[in-house]
Amino acid sequence: MSLINLASLRAAEASRDPYNYVLAPEFLQKSAIDDLRRDFPDITKPGYLTVDEVKLHGRFKQLIEELEGPELTEELSRKFGLDLHPYPRLTTIMKRSQPKYGAIHTDGPSKVMTMLVYMNDEWEKDDGGRLRVLYDGQDYEKYKLEVPPMMGTMFAFLRSDNSWHGHLPFSGERRVVQIAWVKSQADVERKKKNNKVAQFFKGIFGR
Repeated sequence: MSLINLASLRAAEASRDPYNYVLAPEFLQKSAIDDLRRDFPDITKPGYLTVDEVKLHGRFKQLIEELEGPELTEELSRKFGLDLHPYPRLTTIMKRSQPKYGAIHTDGPSKVMTMLVYMNDEWEKDDGGRLRVLYDGQDYEKYKLEVPPMMGTMFAFLRSDNSWHGHLPFSGERRVVQIAWVKSQADVERKKKNNKVAQFFKGIFGR
């Protein structure tokens, strides 16, 4: 049985203001939620780790395989009107967030599209950590959309020079899977290498 609900993506309305994005609630099958919660990796380090750095098992491993599969890429290609199949993917997972995360940015030019799948059971509105679709690189309060990082919520956007996004500071458990479609395999390898270096220094300095 599939763990992702492609019907929720098909039904979601794509927005072009202020850039191309789509928000799909109930992207994960409700019947799989308990298993996915149980099998989420036991990550102690903060920040995003690549799938190569994380021990995957059970239903969560199946979820990653489906997120990296051609069926989802095809649905996203149709939704955004852009063939994503030629682009390699980089999958990363985060369990713990730090206050310094969430600074406003657009994503780097090597990225074509970014998709986030949130997996938190509950989230207080005033806690920070809720991604915002922003109009510029300075103002958190002027936003088009705020995305609660709740279990099964999927948010995807095409990277552009104005794809501003970020979230207010949050410290603690913030479970999310990120899939990035990037321009070349060299970009994937470079990002993996940079991430390993960053994790190494986090291990030394605890930050």
